[in-house]
Amino acid sequence: MKLRAVMADDEDLARRLLREYLSAEPDIEIVAECSNGFEAVKAINEVKPDLVFLDIQMPKLDGFEVLELIDESVAVVFVTAFDQYAMKAFDAAAVDYLLKPFPVERLRLALSKVRDRKPGALPADLRQAARAPGEYLERIVVKDGPRVHVIPAGKLDYAESQDDYVALRSDGKSWLKQQTISSLEAALDPRRFIRLHRGYLVNVERIARIDANTKDTWVALLTDGSKVPVSRAGYGKFREIVGAE
Repeated sequence: MKLRAVMADDEDLARRLLREYLSAEPDIEIVAECSNGFEAVKAINEVKPDLVFLDIQMPKLDGFEVLELIDESVAVVFVTAFDQYAMKAFDAAAVDYLLKPFPVERLRLALSKVRDRKPGALPADLRQAARAPGEYLERIVVKDGPRVHVIPAGKLDYAESQDDYVALRSDGKSWLKQQTISSLEAALDPRRFIRLHRGYLVNVERIARIDANTKDTWVALLTDGSKVPVSRAGYGKFREIVGAE
């Protein structure tokens, strides 16, 4: 039984070398080659491969963003020259990773792990584990049917928790993303985003004012006219960030 594979790497030379190595593996069939993240997401969701060779540093969407938008059960082998912070995530989540440049023997070892692999989902905090301390998301990717939306972090007005999803509000539109609000909060810069309430994460720059509601609750009025509840803890965080007296 053949394993159907997709290669995603923006370097033509890297794809050619991998293709040459894989030509000697009779049970591997390359069903698509991609040179950027958008192409990778489209191909993976269309052909539904068993295996993806995935670069991290690619145009349009990087490898971590691609992972957020594809079936979690697909086997992933990272082919990368990425930094040390990613290795912990690779060890925990990927079937294997190939550090460029790699010999054919190293590829064969990775393929043996793929063949022995039992299907399982990637952990949701993979991208967070791969970031350096003090490094935060600059954009959020959302899959909407066949389309992919990229929301710059600075344009996110607020996020509302909906069980295991978050509703993301930006430029007068809303998108639903399968992610907990706690993991989104951990991924965004705490100096720019405040958990004003357990169910709401708000962009500080979008807060027009905060009005008292009851003795221990407040309401935030945002620049787009939205109203967000504010807890006592959230109000304290807001005062800390804006330096209120």
